[in-house]
Amino acid sequence: MKFHCIADEDTVRGFRMAGIDGEAVATVAEAEQAVRRAAENPSIGILILTDLVAADIREIVDEIRVERTRPLIAEIPGPGGPMPGRKTLQQLVQEAVGIRIGQEEKT
Repeated sequence: MKFHCIADEDTVRGFRMAGIDGEAVATVAEAEQAVRRAAENPSIGILILTDLVAADIREIVDEIRVERTRPLIAEIPGPGGPMPGRKTLQQLVQEAVGIRIGQEEKT
């Protein structure tokens, strides 16, 4: 089972440095095509999308989540931080792991 990232160029580059394949997208059409290809790839178990990419193609993301068991889609904040009303990456990790990491954020 592989991880795969679909996001902006900077995010994809960062994941590649960590050994995770990815595809940079700049338009909604590119994002739609990339996500559909990834969903059809049986070796991809976890698909990582930035929240901006996921928001642009919400119908497709929700369709995959409802109709398929794989890939698991994880939405993360992009380089500009989380979208308004969304949790930060640190908050998401803290909730998933159940422990506080790093310093408290100033709000």
